[in-house]
Amino acid sequence: MTEAFQFVLSGITVGSIYGLVGLGFTGVYNVTGIINFAQGDMAMLGAMLGIALWGMGMPVPLAIVLAVLTMGLLAGTMERWAVRPIGDNMLVAVIVTLGLGVAMQGIVVAVWGTDARALPAFSGEQPLHILGATLPPQALWVIGTAVVLVAALYGFFQYTFLGKAFVSCALNRFAADICGIDRKRMSNIAFVLSGSLGAIAGLVVSPITFIQYDSGIPFAIKGFTACIIGGLGNPIGAMLGGIILGVLEAFAAGYTSSGFKNAIAFVLLVVVLLLRPAGLLGDTLERTGR
Repeated sequence: MTEAFQFVLSGITVGSIYGLVGLGFTGVYNVTGIINFAQGDMAMLGAMLGIALWGMGMPVPLAIVLAVLTMGLLAGTMERWAVRPIGDNMLVAVIVTLGLGVAMQGIVVAVWGTDARALPAFSGEQPLHILGATLPPQALWVIGTAVVLVAALYGFFQYTFLGKAFVSCALNRFAADICGIDRKRMSNIAFVLSGSLGAIAGLVVSPITFIQYDSGIPFAIKGFTACIIGGLGNPIGAMLGGIILGVLEAFAAGYTSSGFKNAIAFVLLVVVLLLRPAGLLGDTLERTGR
């Protein structure tokens, strides 16, 4: 039982990381219908920026804030000058996001090289012991950040005018246009949020998992899988999907082999797409108006 509890805690920690990356997918998809496959690389680049600023002598909290703001600005710039000119051609837009991700990887290699880097743990490295299981303190930061961001996004979508404009674009874009909602502005704000959320995900996980130029690829794959499992466009669903995926991976690695971790993600993705394409908490395709 202690071993199983250890796997559950590890899975929740890793799954929270997947969910954090998945949150960045939801806003962009809701407003534009685009799957932003540069999301994982935004998390990677945001973490590298924070690490670089800390390495220059800046306090960790300030380095994190500046990295998050910078990635939000960068993501908004990418939407304005790379994604928006494409118009409504979703396929081309997805390909562009892939290209932007590759470009960010190249920038990191050119500036910082290929070495893995990390921020120091936010609360030290003395492990916590819970019912016989061991948990690094940074895991609590990951889980806590995930809970806070999901609650904040839920409140944003439910109780703010801007959030309801996002929801309107998700429910029916044609009706949103008729009501005077500026979808171009909503799209830019969605990218800014996704860049900031990606940076937060990369920064909070960097003390646990060292970050390098290609770290964004697994982030994107697992974050996207989490969104599909929970329901693409649903922030709570993205976090739920991430935790389910993380726990299943932890048990697969613990009781079989770590080589099965990636297989679990792809098998689960196929099963969900076959049995419930809208995801566990996702709305029907008719409701989204797509």
